[in-house]
Amino acid sequence: MAVTEPAPVAAPAAYEGILRRQSMRESAARTYARSLPIVPVRARGMTIEGADGRRYLDCLSGAGTLALGHNHPVVLEAIKKVLDSGAPLHVLDLATPVKDAFTTELFATLPRRFADDARILFCGPAGTDAVEAALKLVRAATGRDGLLAFTGAYHGMTEGALAASGGAEDVRVTRLPFPRDYRCPFGIGGERGAEIAARWTENLLDDPKGGVPAPAGMILEPVQGEGGVIPAPDDWMRRMREITRARSVPLIADEVQTGVGRTGAFWAVEHSGITPDVMVLSKAIGGSLPLAVVVYRSALDTWQPGAHAGTFRGNQLAMAAGTATLSYVRENRLAERAATLGARMLARLQGLAAAHPCVGDVRGRGLMIGVELVDPEAATPDGSPEPPPAPALAAAVQQECLRRGLIVELGGRHSTVVRLLPPLTLTDEQATAVVDRLADALAAAERLPHRRIATGPIH
Repeated sequence: MAVTEPAPVAAPAAYEGILRRQSMRESAARTYARSLPIVPVRARGMTIEGADGRRYLDCLSGAGTLALGHNHPVVLEAIKKVLDSGAPLHVLDLATPVKDAFTTELFATLPRRFADDARILFCGPAGTDAVEAALKLVRAATGRDGLLAFTGAYHGMTEGALAASGGAEDVRVTRLPFPRDYRCPFGIGGERGAEIAARWTENLLDDPKGGVPAPAGMILEPVQGEGGVIPAPDDWMRRMREITRARSVPLIADEVQTGVGRTGAFWAVEHSGITPDVMVLSKAIGGSLPLAVVVYRSALDTWQPGAHAGTFRGNQLAMAAGTATLSYVRENRLAERAATLGARMLARLQGLAAAHPCVGDVRGRGLMIGVELVDPEAATPDGSPEPPPAPALAAAVQQECLRRGLIVELGGRHSTVVRLLPPLTLTDEQATAVVDRLADALAAAERLPHRRIATGPIH
């Protein structure tokens, strides 16, 4: 029997009108809506249905927020239970049974050595607010002001979080090299490149003429997401922990996107075995609803009441949904599933490089995967072993994916990394379909006129 597309949920003129009104009314700052011109009306698991009746496999997952995909039954049941109970939905920072259950479940998932001596702060509902709180925390605890951050980082869109991110200018942040195998800043990559990056950091902090006073903290992502899906080597992570501990510099792990099983461990710091001083958590911990927290060593808990607050830090529905999500991921060992399925997808995607010279690199950890696209025919800058990036090709691949019913996002320095962030619940069949559709989209984009594949500068 032939498979036919479902009938549109809305008449073509209706959903086209929605898109048109959005472009007329909403800010020029909108992002996803520009490259993904769809009108979602229903969603379940990994599947989104648009108003035009088309179905899509969602490999964006709310920028990594939807650990269990859209509208998972355990999440919906948890939300419904709170709504039916008559519990208050807005409670500021008051204690409630819902909050107590969430905190208990969250602490049960954290690395044991960390959880045994930890405090939690509920912030405003976005990850960027949790980053701001973490920076404020370490500055208050240490009495220092400066910050150590890394090239390629992304920590949010508020002022302090942006200052610690890769594109910041004129800020009180010392930028350190993040190790990369592909496009290594030292032209080496591998263990040797990571070792040089660590030595650079250590030397800079100990150099009396280095211009870096004792910082309030170091913030890093175990896997840089927006920076291009770049996993930090485990040995390098351990070196950063040693360097910061020896100098009494609090280490902040930004697990906003890497947490809740995404990388193949419940928390990405578990791969290296380190115990940070502070963990910043958001996205998946709210079970698809807004929630952000900072968890930190009790010795840092020196600030005064009201030092960081927020009207919407008591999101009861998000806490209930988050408790259900954390419990489901833990009980069903979805982190281990992400490690296994992610390795399988990585292997298949790496096989594309042999047939497609425009695939410069395939990397990732668990179900956090990136495919970097390049222009193999363009002139390579002197001394660089890698071809230049191909942002127009990447944009074309994203659009060809959408035509094939696959939603992907772009990231990296020049938006040339196709990012895959599927829910942890995706099936073997869905994983195969994702790779197949991406491979087909890649082949189609390569056939476009060469002018569509302009390259960008290398930094």
